[in-house]
Amino acid sequence: MRDASHGPSTSPSIGALAVMSAGCGITVGNVYFAQPLLHQISVTLGVPEQVAGYVAVAAQVGYALGILLILPLADAVDPRRLVRVLLLLTALSLAGAASSPGIWSLVAASFAVAATTVVPQVLIPVASGLVPPERRGRVIGTLQTGLVLGILLSRTVSGSLAEVTGSWRAPYVLAAGLTTGLAVVLPRLVPERTAVPHRPCYLQLLGSLLPLLTLGPLRLSMALGFCVFAAFSAFWATLSFHLGGPAFGLGPASAGLFGLYGALGAILAPMAGRLSDRVGTLVINAAALACVLVSFVLSGWLGASSLVALVVAVNLLDFGLQSGQVANQARIFALGDAIRGRLNTLYMVATFGGGAVGSLAGSLAFEHAGWTGVCCVSLALVCAGALVLFLSKRAVPAHDEGVRRHG
Repeated sequence: MRDASHGPSTSPSIGALAVMSAGCGITVGNVYFAQPLLHQISVTLGVPEQVAGYVAVAAQVGYALGILLILPLADAVDPRRLVRVLLLLTALSLAGAASSPGIWSLVAASFAVAATTVVPQVLIPVASGLVPPERRGRVIGTLQTGLVLGILLSRTVSGSLAEVTGSWRAPYVLAAGLTTGLAVVLPRLVPERTAVPHRPCYLQLLGSLLPLLTLGPLRLSMALGFCVFAAFSAFWATLSFHLGGPAFGLGPASAGLFGLYGALGAILAPMAGRLSDRVGTLVINAAALACVLVSFVLSGWLGASSLVALVVAVNLLDFGLQSGQVANQARIFALGDAIRGRLNTLYMVATFGGGAVGSLAGSLAFEHAGWTGVCCVSLALVCAGALVLFLSKRAVPAHDEGVRRHG
């Protein structure tokens, strides 16, 4: 596939989309697979659980900054070369994390891994530009499914591998190998940009970000992404502590299995992509927020002592997060082809900035108020997102109809 200028003329094959989706999952999993390992990291490195939680916080901060400083390049440079370089840098950072001698070197390595593993946010805008507008939501949904499955299943694999080997380092070694393999395969499927007229310099790209914030649909998507992903991250950053506590007494493998238990919610989420093409993004956002809200009510009410309640809550949470993400990106990608990478930059910075805030808030809430405190913090964040959606309903419908007509 070759991209002559601003967008390619041929749609990707089903096989190419499947590999891209898998690539999204494997790479984004590098940001999250440490979460079920935090209890084991705390014990083996001899640090408090709150300090071990900084590994997850550093990953979220690194990912947000990586998106802010690297992703704008997707509008100006060859995406194939960009993907290859990022994958190789990520593999090197993972190797450094695997050999970290202490907690602070691991925190630094976690930051470096996440800052360079922004490949999914390069692939999703590229893939959305390869199809007609009326299929954009469906394609975003397909790649987002790989993304969310990677977030969830990476926890399952890392938790199980850590328990079998008795070492939290083993998942980092595996991730380094998989990422190196992707560096060989994935760039071949990314369209090559052979000509970019009036290519802006890097500083011009960064300087063009702030004016984009005048776009109302972008601000709405950013606010919703921040709130929901903050709540999602507070939940997952502390789940291994909750499961390893007196109520359950489970190890990292059991904590990681919750990623597998919640996979059904992510698998069903492509429906949101197809529906957003038909009914508009606001409807999908409202339904997604309702699912997430019920998830945290259930987690706080019954999830303190019931694994079944937690499994149901995880599926609702995953479905709600994924559906809202698809709607948010369908909304912003309809705003312009030439600025799609920078639109996604701002959106994902807000989203993963929310993830960093949520991970930190969740760790502090768990330390001071236990699992109930985590669920209360998450509920407050979701309610804030619902308020933003309600207050914007008078300003966004016209834009949203444009999304429905043009993708």
